[in-house]
Amino acid sequence: MGAPLTATLAWLTLALQLALGLLCAWHALLTKREPRAALAWIGISLLLPLGGPLLYFVFGVNRIRTRGRRLGRRFPLPLEFDYEQPDDADLAEPASAGPPDSPIGRASARISRRPCLPGNALERLHNGEQAYPAMIEAIRSAERYVYLSTYIFGARGAAREIIDALCAARRRGVAVCVLIDGLGQWYTLPRAAPALRRGGVQVALFLPLRLWPPSLHVNLRNHRKILVVDGEVAFTGGMNIADYHVLGDGRGYRVADLQLRLTGPVVSQIESVFAEDWHFATGQALPEPKPPSPGAGSAACRVITDGPNEDLDRLALILLAAVSAAQRRICIMTPYFLPGRELIGALQAAALRGVAVSVLLPGKNNLPYMHWATRNLLWELLQHGVEVRYQPPPFVHTKCLLVDDDYAQVGSANLDPRSLRLNFELNVEVFDADFNAALAAHFTAAWNASRPVTLAEISGRRLAERTRDALCWLFSPYL
Repeated sequence: MGAPLTATLAWLTLALQLALGLLCAWHALLTKREPRAALAWIGISLLLPLGGPLLYFVFGVNRIRTRGRRLGRRFPLPLEFDYEQPDDADLAEPASAGPPDSPIGRASARISRRPCLPGNALERLHNGEQAYPAMIEAIRSAERYVYLSTYIFGARGAAREIIDALCAARRRGVAVCVLIDGLGQWYTLPRAAPALRRGGVQVALFLPLRLWPPSLHVNLRNHRKILVVDGEVAFTGGMNIADYHVLGDGRGYRVADLQLRLTGPVVSQIESVFAEDWHFATGQALPEPKPPSPGAGSAACRVITDGPNEDLDRLALILLAAVSAAQRRICIMTPYFLPGRELIGALQAAALRGVAVSVLLPGKNNLPYMHWATRNLLWELLQHGVEVRYQPPPFVHTKCLLVDDDYAQVGSANLDPRSLRLNFELNVEVFDADFNAALAAHFTAAWNASRPVTLAEISGRRLAERTRDALCWLFSPYL
C-alpha cells in the first residue's frame, strides 16, 4: 500500500505544480504590458516548482482595485485576467483644465481627471525642524477631525511628540484616523500603532502582510504622506514621521526632506484621497469633504494620484507631458532615479532642443544598490547634454520637479519603477510663478553646493564597478 500511495502523492504534487505554473504563466501572458516582464514571469512560473507560482503571487500580481470593491473579498488569492491599465469606467469625460491654460495644464487635466483649483496658499517646510512643529500646531488646533497617512511612523523623539498630539486631540473629542502602511510600519522600532491605539486613536494598516487570510502583496505599498485637519489645512510631501528627519547636530543617520503646508480649495482633493485609502483599508466611509474653502492664496493646484489601481501610469504620463512641453528649463531633485525608457528619451530630446535639464541626486544613497543602478544609465543622459550633480550629506529625500517659470510638482513619488508602477503616491501640481521662483532658489542653492557628474567619470568606471552597476540596473524594475 505504501508504494502506490507514495506514487499517487508524487503524481498529484506534480499535477499541482504544473497547474499552478500554467495558471500563473497564462495570467502573466494576458496581463503584463512589457514583453520582458511577461517572459520573465512565465519562465519563473514554469521552471521553479511551487516556488515560481509563489513568487508570482507575492511579487508579480501588481494590479488591484481600490474603488468599487476591495482586494481579496471574493478569492483569497485573486487573479483577474484584465490588463494592467485603468478601468474603462474611469475613462469618463476629463476634468476641465482649470485656470492655467497651458499644454501641461490641459494634459494634466485629461490624465488626472481632477480640476486645477485656484486660490491656494503654500508654505515650504524644510526638514523636521520646520515641518513637525507646524504639523503639531495644526493637530492641537483641530476641532472636528484629524486624518493622517504615512508610510513610516516612528515612536521616538519628534515622532513621539506627534503621537502625543494625536492622542491629546482624541481625548478632547476630535475624530482621529491614522493610516500606516502595513510594511512601512516595520521600518522603525518601536512601532507607533500600539501607542496610538492605547491613546484611543483609530489606526488602520494598509495591506498588512499576513498568511491568513492571505495578504502577500509586498510590492503594493501606500507611500503617500497626508495630514488633513478640519478640512482647512493639509500637509503633504516626501517626509515620513521619524526622528531622523530632524537634522539637529547632524550626528547619526539623518534625512533632509521637504513638506508642504497648504490651505485653500486643494485641501478637499487631498482629503478625498485619504478618505478613499481609508475606505479601502477599513471598509469605513468617512464624511464627504466639505466644499472647497474660499481662495487663500494665488496658486492654482491639483492633486495627482498614482498607483497600481485605477490611477496606474497617470503620474508617468503627466511627467512626460511636462518634460515634452518645457521651453527653458527642467529641474529634477529626487533620491531614487531610475526613469523608464520613455522618460529618458523625453529628457534627452529636451536637452537636444536647448532646454537646460538639471538632475540633482544624492551623492551617497541610503540604498546603495539604487545608486549603483542609476550610475549604469547616467551616460545616456550625460552624452546628450543633461547635467547631473551629486548632493553632499545628509541624504536628501526631497522629490520635486520644476518646469520653466510657473510649473512645479512636490510630493511622495520618486522617479523609479516602484513609485511609478507599484506604490500608491500623491504629488501636488502647482501653477504659480512665486512658488516656482522660491523652489527654484532652493534648487539652485543645492545645485551650487553639489559636485558635477561627468561622462568621463561614468565611462571611466572599473570593469568590476560597471558589472556591479549593470547587475543592479538589470533588476531595477523590482528595486
